[in-house]
Amino acid sequence: MRRGQDVITQEKLNEIVANHGRWLRGEEGGCRAYLAGAYLAGANLTRANLAGAYLADANLTRANLTRANLAGANLADANLTDANLTGANLTRANLAGANLTGANLTDANLTGAYLTDANLTGAYLAGAYLTDANLDKKYYQVVRIGSRKGTTTYNATDDIVSCGCWNKYKGGTLNEFTARVESVYGEKGSEPNKPYYDEYMAAIDFFKKMKELSKK
Repeated sequence: MRRGQDVITQEKLNEIVANHGRWLRGEEGGCRAYLAGAYLAGANLTRANLAGAYLADANLTRANLTRANLAGANLADANLTDANLTGANLTRANLAGANLTGANLTDANLTGAYLTDANLTGAYLAGAYLTDANLDKKYYQVVRIGSRKGTTTYNATDDIVSCGCWNKYKGGTLNEFTARVESVYGEKGSEPNKPYYDEYMAAIDFFKKMKELSKK
């Protein structure tokens, strides 16, 4: 635990979330969640409604935020290392300077999120929505392709493709992804499928062009 951080018990946290819900609904007794600098490592915030909450500099390492509503929340400089944010709503959230190393952002909605100086090293972004997100690195997405009709994300800066559970959600380089598509959906692949193959190869061609443009 870092010096100066306030330890919040799960019981107290549940109470804060409940009062925040009342505040959002405009009910008597409601109070906006103010958890700046709080120590919430490993906390269970599954499906918690913390839209507009203040969580700047909070320690949320390994916290479970699956399907939590964090729309418009202030998470600047928060530590979200290895946090589970699967399906979380982070629309217009402030994640400037946040540490998202190893965080699971599968299917998370990051539309319009502010991610300047955020650390996304090793973060799982399969199916995550990054439309209008403010990012330091170049990300490109192709939606509704392949067998899952899902979203494939490419980090052109670091040359990392995220696509579903491929490589245990860790993704891989563009060359590795190309080889994967060939080995599965190509003519000599394990599950030959020309429509899926053509969709993924078209996405790969797009990513290659964007990678070249990002260098200019």
